[in-house]
Amino acid sequence: MGSQWSRDKVYLRAKQEGFRSRASYKLIEIQNKFAIIRENDNIIDLGAAPGSWLQVLRTLTSGKVLGIDLNPIAALEGIDTIEGDLTDLTIQKQAQEMLGTVSVVVCDAAPKLSGHKSYDQVRAIALGEEALIFASHVLKPGGNFVIKSFQGVDFPELLDRIKEHFFVVKTYSTKATRKGSTEIYIIGKNFKG
Repeated sequence: MGSQWSRDKVYLRAKQEGFRSRASYKLIEIQNKFAIIRENDNIIDLGAAPGSWLQVLRTLTSGKVLGIDLNPIAALEGIDTIEGDLTDLTIQKQAQEMLGTVSVVVCDAAPKLSGHKSYDQVRAIALGEEALIFASHVLKPGGNFVIKSFQGVDFPELLDRIKEHFFVVKTYSTKATRKGSTEIYIIGKNFKG
């Protein structure tokens, strides 16, 4: 009996095309629909391991790209990484020093799932709030933000918080998301500063 991954067409396509995970296609789809990244943007990817979004980001900008994760990220050409916690103020300061002006913050991170939907959803919302705080500290006015979340009871509250910081806020479910998943992306454009 094969694993769930061996039957996953998007996963197999990602491996064939040299991406580290299926998540690459989610970012490509978001970029094609919302044009969040411009040619010379400096970008931070929170929760960046294993690095599939970093691979895509490197193709979308000539600016600096920085990945931050609690876990190490295998080296990628033209990309800097920091192993650390996005809630750590010294990590935020280090990121700003490395990039200077930050135009875009993206976050495809999710907490380790326990299988208990309500518990996992609360943890995902908390992670989303931390990513929003990070983005609010480093983004330039007019910058963009993309975050993965999960629909549930607390989701509207996170969405409202993001609306306080960005002039345009949209939600989007990608075609590359697994069937039956409550995963959804929030796109914040034009940071108020």
